Amino acid sequence: MINLHIHNYLRLRAIQLPEDLDVALPWYQDQEVLYYSEGEGTKPYDWSTIERMYSYLLTVGDVYMIEIHQAPHWHPIGDVTLSKEMLPIIIGEKAYRGIGVGRLVIAHLIKYARELGWNELKVKKIYIYNTPSIRLFTSLGFQNIADNFDEKGRAYHSYKLML
Repeated sequence: MINLHIHNYLRLRAIQLPEDLDVALPWYQDQEVLYYSEGEGTKPYDWSTIERMYSYLLTVGDVYMIEIHQAPHWHPIGDVTLSKEMLPIIIGEKAYRGIGVGRLVIAHLIKYARELGWNELKVKKIYIYNTPSIRLFTSLGFQNIADNFDEKGRAYHSYKLML
């Protein structure tokens, strides 16, 4: 896994465990993040839950911290995983939601997956009420391939992009 520079102010840095767990903790205790990414009614994550989540994601793909350059330092604002089976992304820092950061990140990962010779990218689960994520992925060419319900009966869509 390598660091990926998107712009002079935005990069993807390979996650560092356990160091990045403290950074991610507030994100996964934010009810808005949990509502959109994990589903309505999800309880805030603790440190060990986040560690298990990242450890699992590292077994299926490359996990990156999304960082913004705020001179003189890089500041983590979210995370994303590049995997052939899923492409989860969260912008944990509220000030950076809805301003196009996620679009830049996903567009860059699409390009990178093409360079790696991948044939497709999948988005396993976007809850039907998560219109920001639906708009993000469909605007980049992802097609809805299935509608399902999770174990708690919450409806979601699955998407795929042929590369």
